Amino acid sequence: MAFEIKQSLKLAQQLIMTPQLQQAIKLLQLSRLELAEVISQAVEANPLLEEVRQEEEWPQEEEWSREEPGEPCSLEGEDRKPRQRLEEITGQGDGREEYDWQSYFEDRITVSPRTETREGDPPNWDNLLSAKPSLTDHLMWQLKLSNFPGEEMKVGEYIIGNINGDGYLEETLESIGQAVNCEVALAQEVLKKIQNFDPPGIAARSLAECLLLQAEAVAIENPHVREIINHHLKHLENKNFRIIAKSLGITLEEVMEAVSLIRGMDPKPGEIYNEERIEAIIPDVYVLRVGDEYKIHLNEDNYPRLRISAYYRDLLSMKRPVRGADASKKYLRENLQSASWIIKSLQQRQKTIYRVAESILKFQRDFFDRGINHLRPLVLRDVAQDVEMHESTVSRVVTNKYMQSPRGLFELKYFFSSSLQKSNGDSIASKSVKEEIRKIISQENPAKPLRDQEIEKILKSQGISIARRTVAKYREMMGILPTPKRKNPIV
Repeated sequence: MAFEIKQSLKLAQQLIMTPQLQQAIKLLQLSRLELAEVISQAVEANPLLEEVRQEEEWPQEEEWSREEPGEPCSLEGEDRKPRQRLEEITGQGDGREEYDWQSYFEDRITVSPRTETREGDPPNWDNLLSAKPSLTDHLMWQLKLSNFPGEEMKVGEYIIGNINGDGYLEETLESIGQAVNCEVALAQEVLKKIQNFDPPGIAARSLAECLLLQAEAVAIENPHVREIINHHLKHLENKNFRIIAKSLGITLEEVMEAVSLIRGMDPKPGEIYNEERIEAIIPDVYVLRVGDEYKIHLNEDNYPRLRISAYYRDLLSMKRPVRGADASKKYLRENLQSASWIIKSLQQRQKTIYRVAESILKFQRDFFDRGINHLRPLVLRDVAQDVEMHESTVSRVVTNKYMQSPRGLFELKYFFSSSLQKSNGDSIASKSVKEEIRKIISQENPAKPLRDQEIEKILKSQGISIARRTVAKYREMMGILPTPKRKNPIV
């Protein structure tokens, strides 16, 4: 058997993700706030990129819905050459602009000794808001104001350090004594002092202890409150008020009076000091109703607008030989290509969002006209086929993007839902079924709430045939309690 080396030519097609395509896909799936951060980093890293100031005139962009024949908009397709010249896309700019500093300072007004803003601009809230103290800071502040001897101070600091975000102590007295090398009796004495701190109920080791501390702090005189907290919390959770009344030998009205006092307590006293990150939702798309039609407008407010600096473009066009010019031009050309692709990717992003929003409006026209009960089933494949894009592109577009419409503010993902078959053969969106369940429960008798089987029968009478397990699943997804916990015997 002989072996030999041969050369052969093979023709094959292969999809390659170019760096430019990867960049376009990355920008497409970013939210508005994330995009602003990425663009800010790009401007810092690339000297040829510069942002256009709002007061400068910006050339009108092409209509996003317009497409040239034979050129699909999908990002998953092959890499294409730019259709427009760089100057048409990037606009005009010069890195050597002169600033009128005198008018700049005259145009500013003082808001406070620490903050100032240009007239007509919103204030800088970052400079106005102060940091909220944490639960640990609040308790340590009270500990230092208290008259604690040296050893008790050490125990108190350890106890406060082991209180979780809800305000509960996660350590036992024995473990505290071992950790700080003190007697259990001393740890218990210090704990009692800390339990008198604000907020009421802090440093409790159980829910019952937390509620009892709050009852003591506000001096509740109703004797049934402590009895219910000590012995009937499980019945209280399940709203078995009649069992509580029978066990305590009191009337149902007296039980409800005590329960109303317990409901006014906070089971998580430390939660008010937890830092919550609040993110403003800025819509990417506006849907406006004009007569009987709807118009789509992209939100261009504070949207990053970039251009190539004319100063560096002039350096590239210089023909006079300069020492080190070749290396400098190579560096500028590389950054020029990177900058132009970022600008094109931003325009492509806007165009793609517009087309997807336009398709959603077409499919969900009944929702915008008549409300959530007319939301039709829709999957990514439907929109992808309509706009001639790949499903993964549509998925990236609807991620972290929001639409402001006459019906309210919705994430673009909201308009996509699975379908359920009605008895007449029509399809209905699962979100519409959830809304119907919510409506049925809101109209039930609080003294005799509907069971899941009864809700199933009501939906069946409306032509919506779903199983009891599906009703329970949708109810839990909406955060609605089960039947026993919705029951209120006294209305």
